Amino acid sequence: GGTPLFEGASLSVAPRERIALVGRNGAGKSTLMKIAAGFIEPDGGRRYVDPAAKVAYLEQAPDLSGFATVHDYVIAGLDEMSGTHEADRLIMEVGLDPAASTTRLSGGEARRAAIAKTLASDPDVLLLDEPTNHLDLPAIAWLEERIAGLRAGVVIISHDRRFLENLTRETVWIDRGVSRRLNQGFSAFEEWRDRVLEEEETQRHKLDRKIAMEEDWVRYGVTARRKRNVRRMRELADMRKERREAKRQPGSVNFSVSAAGQSGKRVIVAEKISKSFGERMLIKDFSIEIARGDRIGLVGPNGAGKTTLLKMLTGELAPDAGEIKLGAGLEIISLDQRRASLDPNSRVADAITDGRGDWVEVAGERRHAATYLKDFLFTA
Repeated sequence: GGTPLFEGASLSVAPRERIALVGRNGAGKSTLMKIAAGFIEPDGGRRYVDPAAKVAYLEQAPDLSGFATVHDYVIAGLDEMSGTHEADRLIMEVGLDPAASTTRLSGGEARRAAIAKTLASDPDVLLLDEPTNHLDLPAIAWLEERIAGLRAGVVIISHDRRFLENLTRETVWIDRGVSRRLNQGFSAFEEWRDRVLEEEETQRHKLDRKIAMEEDWVRYGVTARRKRNVRRMRELADMRKERREAKRQPGSVNFSVSAAGQSGKRVIVAEKISKSFGERMLIKDFSIEIARGDRIGLVGPNGAGKTTLLKMLTGELAPDAGEIKLGAGLEIISLDQRRASLDPNSRVADAITDGRGDWVEVAGERRHAATYLKDFLFTA
């Protein structure tokens, strides 16, 4: 329902092609990829896949529920002999324990399991939606090398610029409901995009000037009885219609982060904290003191315990040992990688107002939810 995501969009993939599928958030990239994968049906047009071709799709948020172990998840739906053997090899390559419980995997480990499953089918067409999400640097380097050597045609949606620049040789851009194709990789995309938008703006100004001239002609009382005048009036109506239907160029995100009220100089102090899950020790005797104004990067391989540590430092998870002290007057905001706090069945406006009306307070200022959301390019 509502405004179409795209109309007349096209995506074709040939063997060994490496295509970047790009566009703003909400442009329809994932939807187009799901149509290509056969997961959803288009409202119009058609999808054709060579009957002999295998299509594999890595979705943005793989669902591992219903599978007890990594091995169970990866081999599901594969050929019993060759597929299972390749799956076992890939599980080892991505550094996972085949017997590991799927419920205990970190975001990065779950992503690696999903990548192993996708590659194990030896596809002819590989569709990857945000494949590097949650991956550590060694895993990204491994995936890049693996994709580079595939004979399959590959389409990639990603916010990882370097990943796209290193791998892709063609680009499909979804912009305001229209798809455009560039026979170069993502490294050439931005210059091409800016050129397209500049040309579009030039044509818009030309049309505006032409409409203004014709409207002046009308205002001077030219009679519409002559055939020539009838034609010009019709052309003016057509130009006005073209101008009304011209799609506006997208704006830019406009937001700022406001400072919280004053708290003490020491924000968080952790002293010799430890955390285990079963027999797996993630964090042992870790200590840190975080002062107001600190900017700290927390890095480490997938499954090292980064998210667990953050949850302990913010009070969401209790340590097994040690002590965590939070500063006086502290206001903590956290953004979890799986967006578990968002109800997928709620409106965006309800998410930011907690369903309590149409207003939200931002940096001490009362703003209408719809107006505030426009700063983030939400249109409704």
